[in-house]
Amino acid sequence: MLRPALLAARRAIAADSRRGWDLELGRRVTAWVASWRQAQPDGVLGVYWPIRGEPDLRPAYAELAASGVPLALPIVVDNDSPLRFVAWTPGDSMVKDSFGVAVPASDVSATPSALLIPCVGFNRSKLRLGYGGGFYDRTLALAPRPQAIGIAYSCGLAEFDGDPHDIALDAVITESACL
Repeated sequence: MLRPALLAARRAIAADSRRGWDLELGRRVTAWVASWRQAQPDGVLGVYWPIRGEPDLRPAYAELAASGVPLALPIVVDNDSPLRFVAWTPGDSMVKDSFGVAVPASDVSATPSALLIPCVGFNRSKLRLGYGGGFYDRTLALAPRPQAIGIAYSCGLAEFDGDPHDIALDAVITESACL
């Protein structure tokens, strides 16, 4: 019951608010990346293509790429595997995967040392609620584990207990806070 309620709350965000919140999220992410790059100057940043009302950080991705940050987008291999990441630069050719999500047309593998992970919901323990497929849980279970930064609107903050397979995020960035 929580996931549908959080998705409904996200869909209910007014378009003007969403645009402003996305810009603020982009500023916060850009600031976080600047700090992260001090410790990981050659690190690849795994990003996501926004679907289902997720925060749209594509303008921030363009700014990051222009400043030399290598980016990668996730590819679903199959329903039981971790995500695979492919190098991507804004403006690259895209195709739709079997889920209808835009993915890079190229197939140059990349290994991100940090991931921006969209959240349907999150709690104060930095556990993430996604769509229920477990793709990011399986990805974060791999060694070496990339740094995991949840991206969400503040209306996604909820109280819930995690499952044994859940892996806490390192931080959660919203339009109004960073946990």
